[in-house]
Amino acid sequence: MSEISKLDRILIIKKIDAKTINIQINDNDMLISIVGEFDKNLKELEKLTKTNIFFRGNSITCKGKEENLRVFSVAIKFLVDKYILTNTIEKNDIMLSIKKDEKNEMSNVKSFKQVIKTPRKSVIARSEKQSDYIKALKENDIIMSLGPAGTGKSFLAVSVAVTLLMEKKIDRVILSRPAVEAGEKLGFLPGDMKEKVDPYLRPLYDALYELFGADKIDKKIESGEIEIAPLAFMRGRTLKNCFAILDEAQNATETQIKMFLTRIGENSKLVVNGDPSQIDLINKSQSGLTKSKNILKDLEELKIIEFDHRDVVRHPLVSKIIQAYQNKSTDDKS
Repeated sequence: MSEISKLDRILIIKKIDAKTINIQINDNDMLISIVGEFDKNLKELEKLTKTNIFFRGNSITCKGKEENLRVFSVAIKFLVDKYILTNTIEKNDIMLSIKKDEKNEMSNVKSFKQVIKTPRKSVIARSEKQSDYIKALKENDIIMSLGPAGTGKSFLAVSVAVTLLMEKKIDRVILSRPAVEAGEKLGFLPGDMKEKVDPYLRPLYDALYELFGADKIDKKIESGEIEIAPLAFMRGRTLKNCFAILDEAQNATETQIKMFLTRIGENSKLVVNGDPSQIDLINKSQSGLTKSKNILKDLEELKIIEFDHRDVVRHPLVSKIIQAYQNKSTDDKS
């Protein structure tokens, strides 16, 4: 059965009057996931959509202004689509279900064109930019992504990389980043190289453990199939049959990024991720991320994805905070 016909069979939305709609979800497991434990998802939707929601059996009645009813019904369609695709509803999906995109249209299943299936969960694109990014990660050899925290740059890259490793399409995943943080240098940190670099790559570890499980990932690290290395250790190597991710690239110089990109070998992918607004270098003008993007933008083999605050998939306040700082930066320059 196609997803469209399945949706029509499961979800029935009826307009009762100008201020009331009734929704029936004819799949108990889906209904439980969408409603949430102790109706917490419905309560969150009620607050976000400024409506009054009444739930009984498989029937959800929603009362409110016409525009708010429209927002609620589209949110429910989003959640049903999400469940059909991934068989789960996560906490963040509730907020995403009412999030407007840059065209002032509601989020919908169009964003689900790109799906990454991992052992623990299916990862879906939550915006058009994310969909483009996942497509690029699968199809292009070199990918650069620029944008604020919370847009999924690192999480999605790790998802695709380790999935390819598990499918034995590559032999190794390399996670790297410049060792720059509040003026610290690796030589002054305790431990061996892995112990020195690990704290800097914690966000990537978090993504790995969430998607594939700690035991499986730790075994891959021990076997060398997943390698953790500072950017400086990439010099002189040729990366074959691997997927290498350079994270926090805003803290790399133009020369370092060039060095990383020219390591590419047969059957390999290289990803450069960074946020130009979060440069930790003492001399911020040394950052090579934006410079490299401008130098390489005309290369057909390289795909550049630029995220902004509208692509943030964390709490809605994060997007507003990022936008506020961007506005201040613009005002300071004018």
